[in-house]
Amino acid sequence: MQSAAKPTTKNNMDLSRKVAYSFGNVGQSAFYNVLSTYFIVYATSTLFAKTDPALAAKLIGIITGLVVAIRIGEIFLDPLLGNLIDNTNTRFGRFRPWQLAGGIVSAILLVVIFTGLFGLVNVNTTAFMILFVVTFIVLDVFYSIRDISYWGMVPALSSDSKQRSIFTAMASFGGTIGYHGITIIVIPVVSFFTWKFTGTWAEGQSGWTAFAIIAAILAILTSCSVAFGAKESTSELRQKEQKSGSPLDAFKAIAQNDQLLWVALSYLLYAVANVATSGVMFYLFKFVLDMPTSYSLVGVVPIFVGLIAAPLYPVLNRFIPRRYLFLGGTLLMVVAYVIFIMASHNLAVIVTALIFFYTPGVFIQMTAILGLTDSIEYGQLKNGKRNEAVTLSVRPMLDKIAGACSNGIVGFIAVAAGMTGSATAADMTASNIQTFNVFAFYIPLGFIVASMLIYMFKVKIDEKSHAEMVKELERRLAADNTDANENNEVSAVETVANSENVVLAETESSVKNLELEAEELEGSTSKSKDNDLGEHVKANRSSKVSVD
Repeated sequence: MQSAAKPTTKNNMDLSRKVAYSFGNVGQSAFYNVLSTYFIVYATSTLFAKTDPALAAKLIGIITGLVVAIRIGEIFLDPLLGNLIDNTNTRFGRFRPWQLAGGIVSAILLVVIFTGLFGLVNVNTTAFMILFVVTFIVLDVFYSIRDISYWGMVPALSSDSKQRSIFTAMASFGGTIGYHGITIIVIPVVSFFTWKFTGTWAEGQSGWTAFAIIAAILAILTSCSVAFGAKESTSELRQKEQKSGSPLDAFKAIAQNDQLLWVALSYLLYAVANVATSGVMFYLFKFVLDMPTSYSLVGVVPIFVGLIAAPLYPVLNRFIPRRYLFLGGTLLMVVAYVIFIMASHNLAVIVTALIFFYTPGVFIQMTAILGLTDSIEYGQLKNGKRNEAVTLSVRPMLDKIAGACSNGIVGFIAVAAGMTGSATAADMTASNIQTFNVFAFYIPLGFIVASMLIYMFKVKIDEKSHAEMVKELERRLAADNTDANENNEVSAVETVANSENVVLAETESSVKNLELEAEELEGSTSKSKDNDLGEHVKANRSSKVSVD
């Protein structure tokens, strides 16, 4: 009975770890969407609402440029953060402490920037800009720490490719709910709290602050879920690993892993297209369709398709290699862009395009994540070092680049197409709509095609090759252990022999010392006898003289 209970207990623990881990991505993805998409929407519509329109447009351009520059500049910091995490060793594990620290600090600072730095923007714009840069940098660093430690945990949760697929599928499903759930609630929440505090049903400052507080609370709760519920596992491959070394070694680990770089480039092109198009959907519904209240569909559709696609991925992957799931997904996105371009003024057609656009997202993202994860063993086999967090810091770095591009595109479109401040759909011209379409659909379409071609011709790592790499690493590890045992045996024999030689030498030395002492004693005895005999002769002579 006890033997039957143990597997059940283990399965329950595995399930609880998977649930805790996947829940973590609900808040993390929601946070990413708020920072990458809705902060710029807030900045273009509300942050500078009390500023002169001409100055506001200039400030929007400046703040957009600052955000893009900061996020792109910090991509070089991500491998260093990954190196820091890789070299962390606590009784709570390597990744979980960073989940907690990154989640709490970034959540607090998110609320701060959505208050206009507590109203400083309306008092002194110069001081606001300076403090905003500092605040945003710190926020982005701590968010990166959380993101890197989150995805870096995947190989620490399991070394089996199928189990990694399940963890990743559940995490992606949680991410879908968080990312698009925020899209569903953003307009109702912002409008409701604006009405609650001002009596006006609009998107005001108080509404955006309340929205940020909700996102921050969710971020903290979900980071705690991972920190306290997703315990890291141990394996021989992880126990054998070395320290990641210096910061320079972190960049070398990335540069020398060619499969990591090709998967990363393919994913980056997809991510830029995906985030750029998703980021301007608010403007599509508000300024092109003139249906801002229907914008929640942009959140409902991906959650609905995610409910189907995320659980379906591991099942399909049993019969269809990941490569074809990725390529098939990019083809569906091409179809979606064609529909967007041909009929961007019809709500029913737009919803159809959204279905084609969001359905393959789970397949593409999960394939890319698993490809990046499997490249850890590829790098370990190729270079002799295992760099978990450093390798998987690439994905947050790519998402950061994509987010920066989204910030830039959204900010540019808002200004170039006149979609700022109090503008409405009635103010849009044909030129405005054309500008919107080029940056929202045409350019991202080109990125998706490029992503598909790179994955098709350059990415070689797959499930079969990864399994072979793991076996080869285990074989090498076993060989190293055998050699180590043999060396230990030889060393033990040599130690015993050396000990025997020492004892023999000490014995011989002792014997020689005894012989010398005996010789000295014998010499002393002989000399003493001679002296006694001499004295005896002298005494006899003296006695004879005396008699005479």
